[in-house]
Amino acid sequence: MTSRREIYADHAATTRLAPEVLEAMRPYLDADFGNASSIHRRGEAAREAIETARGQIADLIGAAPEEVVFTATGSEANNLALQGLMALTTSARRRLVVSAIEHPSVLETARHLESRGVPVTVVPVDRDGIVDPDRLEAALGSDVALVSVMWVNNETGVIQPIEAIGERVHRAGARFHVDAVQAVGKLRVRFGDLPCDLLSLAGHKFEGPLGAAALIVRRRVRLVPLVHGGHQERSRRAGTENLPAIVGLGAAAARAEACLDAGPRPAEAMGDRLLEQFESEVSGVRLNGHRSQRMRSIMNVALEGIDGEAMLHELDLAGITVSTGSACSAASTGPSHVLLAMGRTPEEAHASVRFSLGDELEEQDVESIVRETRSAITRLSALNQSTPRSA
Repeated sequence: MTSRREIYADHAATTRLAPEVLEAMRPYLDADFGNASSIHRRGEAAREAIETARGQIADLIGAAPEEVVFTATGSEANNLALQGLMALTTSARRRLVVSAIEHPSVLETARHLESRGVPVTVVPVDRDGIVDPDRLEAALGSDVALVSVMWVNNETGVIQPIEAIGERVHRAGARFHVDAVQAVGKLRVRFGDLPCDLLSLAGHKFEGPLGAAALIVRRRVRLVPLVHGGHQERSRRAGTENLPAIVGLGAAAARAEACLDAGPRPAEAMGDRLLEQFESEVSGVRLNGHRSQRMRSIMNVALEGIDGEAMLHELDLAGITVSTGSACSAASTGPSHVLLAMGRTPEEAHASVRFSLGDELEEQDVESIVRETRSAITRLSALNQSTPRSA
């Protein structure tokens, strides 16, 4: 009896560690262990491995190695960007501007700063989930210290006009932070050419290890560290470095650069095919997000009259792994803040499911996703009709 092929369609949450990344990490999990702050040979070897990884990340995103600050997660990188910069604001410039569709690590940090007296402005998006640069510009002023807008939305895949936004932010004299966690490794990123001052990335989004991420900090941009007590990362992030994870992050960066050089990602074509088959073969499907201005491997669809969480469980039983939104908001019982910001009703938001595809997906997998989704809709619709409504 053959086992059923698992179809993993939740790459926006995390990705599988690439075999070559695991092999790069393996020696540092065993014989080549060391503390990079030590001055003996083992420590120096660890330091050299970390600096090699720093260079690999810099090469991937077009930054200088000294601009790379290692963190444990993308959420920590976002926190360091917002809290670290806002701690140095002046009385004249102390307002923070964010968009309504940011990751919880940005929005909740903004709320935390607001509770400590920092003025915060939240800029809305249109029904396609896009931040209008002109509308954002209207929210700017001489009192704004920092603007934070994500590049690729983790729930819808919508790509924001980062360059146009950054130009307006800099004209206003403010700093610009980009959460690029869903972009790095998938889109071509050249930090040196971007009008931004800080950029966040996380290795586990592009076949790297969990527990390794980075904040890219433009030269001459000062930050107050979140973690004190050591000189590591040029005194911007204290603590003994996670040597194996950082080596893995570097290896994942080198792998991602080679994949980008090889041409379009197969996952993008599979995303097009999945959306096409959904719209032609499954009734009541509607795309959440701009049709073309998005990363096509991430697709968020509303399934009319169907509970998204129930659909997730139905597909899980069929061996298909999907999500109803951000993994960092999975414990929340409320509807997606991203979809609500896009003008969806709570009912529409609750009926939505995210499919985020990887390059290993095959055409037969797309057909299986469509077939199993259609079957689950039939079962759930029948269940809804047979359940009596309370008076």
